[in-house]
Amino acid sequence: MLTRRIAIATGLTAGLARPGLAAGSFQNFVAGVYAEAGAAGIRRDILDAAFAGVSPNQSVIDKDRRQAEFSMTWTRYRGLVISDKRIANGRAAIAQNRDLFARVESRYGVAANVIAGIWGLESSFGTTQGDYKVIESLATLAWEGRRAAFFRSELMAALKILNNGDIAPARMMGSYAGAMGQPQFMPTSYVRLAVDFDGDGRRDIWNSKADVLGSIANYLAKSGWRAGETWGQPVSIPPGVPAAGRDSKRALAEWARLGVKPASGRWAASGDTAAALLAPDGAGGEAFMVFNNFAAIRRYNPSDFYAIAVGLIGDWVLS
Repeated sequence: MLTRRIAIATGLTAGLARPGLAAGSFQNFVAGVYAEAGAAGIRRDILDAAFAGVSPNQSVIDKDRRQAEFSMTWTRYRGLVISDKRIANGRAAIAQNRDLFARVESRYGVAANVIAGIWGLESSFGTTQGDYKVIESLATLAWEGRRAAFFRSELMAALKILNNGDIAPARMMGSYAGAMGQPQFMPTSYVRLAVDFDGDGRRDIWNSKADVLGSIANYLAKSGWRAGETWGQPVSIPPGVPAAGRDSKRALAEWARLGVKPASGRWAASGDTAAALLAPDGAGGEAFMVFNNFAAIRRYNPSDFYAIAVGLIGDWVLS
């Protein structure tokens, strides 16, 4: 994907012009990062390599302001991220790594289907990891100001990863927002939750499938995933029963008494399970009953659309 880079020497484009955002301000921002990183023990040669050729990237700012999960209907989002091709590719990926999935599930207690769902949605099972320079993306967003503190923290974490030698600066590529590797971890998530599942001494979420799947599982396990339980399931809702959202929970048996029915013909959880009813496009659209593990997926990405899509992809690739 082509990106439009803004050269510091020539100033900013009209699209970047905002109070306080001038070419010199980015240079001053980078100087401040150098000072903070140096005080944190990050080597000067690492900083020089990380910031070589880095300048504000307008494409990064544009994409940050129009995130798909928060600007479209569920039906539109579903059509974009769930396809026959993705499901077929997922089934092939599962078949090729069945033993690895079993070992990861055994260690972390996280269901293989949801691990596969996240892997598939984040990077199409490792085939699309992003073509943005992570340092440039994070520096742009930390400097631009809308969520400056958040992205500055992520930038510092990314520099620490480089300083530790986990990956070379030139190979630290990811999404426009700085998410990295096959599981698309933000740098702070990598620092906290990435694992060396293959035991080679490195946490390689870019190339090692074992580290990728183990890291996703560890993330979910640390986010409250309950072993042996599912995320949710499609349902039908009778007229007059409100889908009040994920924070309005009842026992599954109570929902059943109100006439809510599982699309598959059988419930995926016991009657005393706390459950919430979602209708992401409102009355007349698709509906889902979601359980505790739905919240664990949302800690990976705080979007109902995302969590439902992960659950559906995972269920279908293992069906």
